[in-house]
Amino acid sequence: MIGIMTEDIGHVIYEVAMAVIPLLLFFLVFQFFFLKLEKEKLLNIFVGLLFTFAGLVLFLQGVEVGFFPAGEAIGEILGERENTMIMLPALGFLFGLVATFAEPAIRILNHEVEKVTAGSISKNVMLITLSLGVGGAIALSLFRITAGFPLWYLILPGYILAFALVFISSDRFISIAFDAGGVATGPMTVTFIMAINVGVASVTEGRDPLLDGFGMIALVALTPILAVLILGLIFQRKERMDA
Repeated sequence: MIGIMTEDIGHVIYEVAMAVIPLLLFFLVFQFFFLKLEKEKLLNIFVGLLFTFAGLVLFLQGVEVGFFPAGEAIGEILGERENTMIMLPALGFLFGLVATFAEPAIRILNHEVEKVTAGSISKNVMLITLSLGVGGAIALSLFRITAGFPLWYLILPGYILAFALVFISSDRFISIAFDAGGVATGPMTVTFIMAINVGVASVTEGRDPLLDGFGMIALVALTPILAVLILGLIFQRKERMDA
């Protein structure tokens, strides 16, 4: 087990180091000229940096030896089943719900929204809203693979609707919505669900994994925007009724 996890880990360490070292250098420059933090705070930052480095290495290695192969295998098995036109979108919706609940960036966003709005927009409401959005995106992505129509059939109308909703939504929900679209495309969705999409496309007759297996992330970035903007309209209606 340990041998599998540490297989080819050297290149992962190198890639993480190349990503972290420039940030460390920038910090050291600011520390020397501007910040001049106390030794205790500086020590805490370096300890946190070490934990970050180790966490990134372990996560990326786990993705490479675990998440990607498992996701592709699940996708291949599901793609070979019967009634995929109905089954795959339903399972994709459930995968999206679970992945969103496990997404650390989404939890951070929800916590910040609740804190800044003094609890008027609760983190649980945000979590449910984003989960439904991501689940819908993955369901649509898997349906697109089985049906075989181009990605822009979903992307173009979706963004037209999003920009139309911008004109009738409140400013605070517009800002939250477009940030939500970014954080929803986090490590859980990208690593595991995308691999499932590629696996399904690779075993579906007439589909190309390169052309049909990708594009899910674009949908995942779009549907949370729509979900939060619609949530804003619901809040606006509630405020008018309470007034």
